[in-house]
Amino acid sequence: MKQIRLFSGLFTVGFWTLASRILGFLREILLTAYIGPGPVMDAFVAAFRLPNMFRRFFAEGAFNAAFVPMFSKRLEGEEDAEGFAQDAFNLLAIAVLALVGLAMVFMPGLVWITAEGFYGDERFDLAVGYGYVVFPYILFMSLAALFSGVLNATGRFAAAAAAPVLLNIFACSALIAGAAAGGEVIRWLITVIPLAGVAQLALVWVATERAGYRIRPGIPKLSPEMRRMVRIAVPAALAMGVTQVNLVVGQLVASKTEKAVSWLFAADRLYQLPLGVVGIAVGIVLLPDLSRRLRADDKDGARNALSRAGEFTLLLTIPSTVAFVVLPSPLVSVLFERGQFSAQDTTATALAVAIYGIGLPAFMLQKLLQPLYFAREDTRTPFHYAVVAMIVNAVLAFGLFPLVGWIAPAIAASAAGWVMVGLLFLGARRMGEEARFDDRFKHRAWRIVAASLGMGAILYAGIHLFGWTFDLPGWRYLALIITIKVAAAAYFFLGHLLGAFELSEFKKALRRS
Repeated sequence: MKQIRLFSGLFTVGFWTLASRILGFLREILLTAYIGPGPVMDAFVAAFRLPNMFRRFFAEGAFNAAFVPMFSKRLEGEEDAEGFAQDAFNLLAIAVLALVGLAMVFMPGLVWITAEGFYGDERFDLAVGYGYVVFPYILFMSLAALFSGVLNATGRFAAAAAAPVLLNIFACSALIAGAAAGGEVIRWLITVIPLAGVAQLALVWVATERAGYRIRPGIPKLSPEMRRMVRIAVPAALAMGVTQVNLVVGQLVASKTEKAVSWLFAADRLYQLPLGVVGIAVGIVLLPDLSRRLRADDKDGARNALSRAGEFTLLLTIPSTVAFVVLPSPLVSVLFERGQFSAQDTTATALAVAIYGIGLPAFMLQKLLQPLYFAREDTRTPFHYAVVAMIVNAVLAFGLFPLVGWIAPAIAASAAGWVMVGLLFLGARRMGEEARFDDRFKHRAWRIVAASLGMGAILYAGIHLFGWTFDLPGWRYLALIITIKVAAAAYFFLGHLLGAFELSEFKKALRRS
């Protein structure tokens, strides 16, 4: 029953995250079509990445890593969990308000640090102007993360997982309305971003109230519990935000080449689709579950939860990786090539997609392995690993740029991702049996890989035989849909045949979710 409940939570979060990612993908399709790679899109990407980078530190990253295990333990032990959440809310609010104030003063410096290549051309002034408008988004998203953490810890995943959908609904509506009105589309887009943050915060705040937790703004108190949470959160900020830091380093390198920031952004959005659906779902559901089991000294249950989450991760990650490596050009062409997005942009973006695809399993496995540390309130160890990974990323990004050009950041990010996973895996081996995968996982893992490779062979043959259909105007969409369906059918057939998974397990979880 606990196993089905875990899968149910994964599917609930995964469903809403998938909806958000699909709408987010529509947002990027509209953005590339109406604006296209160039100075305006480069500037928007740099400006929007600023609140998103800090959001990983203050919201999904550091805050959740510190807050969720501590709140879950108080919830389990009936130790005034609501009071703890109230104090955390006040402390988080004042910290992020201070951050927003500093950002408003030093916005030109932030843009220069993260996109130094913009300096001296129009992209710099555009990025600074956009940054002033979109940066307050972090305040609403950070506070929303607290309410989401409360809901996730109590097993109520739907509202928190559904909240990000609002951002993409607002953004898509703004892009379409701006294009229809004939004005500057980008102005419509940046204006609605903070408004979407308010809507997301309102949604999870109301859901928390309905769950029986009344949290109101108040004067921050730096109690011993809050000091402990801060001590845990600070190293977690870097450990969980390593991907964002690597993206910023990549942006810094790519900003030296015109359009490169836009190409890497489009590629990033494509591989983030499975990463967001699976990685975020696993991280959100697994962390509170492991925290409760470890508090109850349920080592067998913790090992089972880790192994089942691992199966779920591999189930969708490995075939996605194979598809990105085998099929990047048709994917990018069909999804992005229209309006201001040219065939040259497709070629460049497809190369980045294939390289990011190689790193996708590493980015996913980080989401799986980090909760092992955070559930034990150990954020220092992942912090040290993150430092090593960031050094690897920076050395490769800057070192390879003179040799391979703008694609260096993608190579560096994938390599750093695998270094991080290797360190997390080696560190987890010292934790005991509850931090190791069980025999069922080992039995199924290689079968999932074999089924994915079989699917890849079928995709490769299909592209060589019928790849010309992707060049037919009007038919390329149907060709991609058919390709995806054939690939999915081949993967699930081979997986079932090889014993990689049991479809009945997922049917039960879907019914519960």
